[in-house]
Amino acid sequence: MAETQLVLHEPFRDRAQQREADALGMWVFLGTEAMMFGGLFFALIVIRVIHPQGAQEATDKLDMWLGGLNSALLLTSSLTTTLAVTAARKGARSITTGCLLASAALGMAFLCVKGYEYYVDYGKGLMPGVGKPFPIETTGAELFINGYFVSTGLHAIHLFIGVCLVVGLAGAVWLRRVPVPGRSIVVEMAGRYWHFVDMIWIFLYPVLYLMDRGG
Repeated sequence: MAETQLVLHEPFRDRAQQREADALGMWVFLGTEAMMFGGLFFALIVIRVIHPQGAQEATDKLDMWLGGLNSALLLTSSLTTTLAVTAARKGARSITTGCLLASAALGMAFLCVKGYEYYVDYGKGLMPGVGKPFPIETTGAELFINGYFVSTGLHAIHLFIGVCLVVGLAGAVWLRRVPVPGRSIVVEMAGRYWHFVDMIWIFLYPVLYLMDRGG
């Protein structure tokens, strides 16, 4: 089992205690991140409730298809990350490395698409404080767009950190600095962070791109 493969380090008395401590630390970290993004989700929903017409017009300006493409990229990256964790538990170093690099490549593809989408947004005059005048006069529209840039920008930063983490981990696994299955817990914890970032986008996509569209 994976637990018996875990390398024991001080000050833990056994592998089960060490695994529980590793998992608890990651869950506490992800919990703090969830509270931060939860505040953003709440703010976006409040804007939609208070300014439904402005939020709807702002949503109609966003590119639903680019957002959908990015959703597909991240969902696929969750699959490759899961395969990396499974391979690490089995001690398959090459497969683990390949799947981690595939996840990083999909993450970078997401960031490239998002960068292109920001360029399109800039051309529409949606970028706060730069470019053309904001094209929507309805109350609440600009506030919603500002929320869009804050939430997607913060998500992109988290994803970029995840890409750097995964690339570094892939190199460490390949060079046996993180041997598998002995330290597969490291791959598992990185995988949890990656899945969290993916999950945040799965919530952001409908809130930003789909709600009230065409209403």
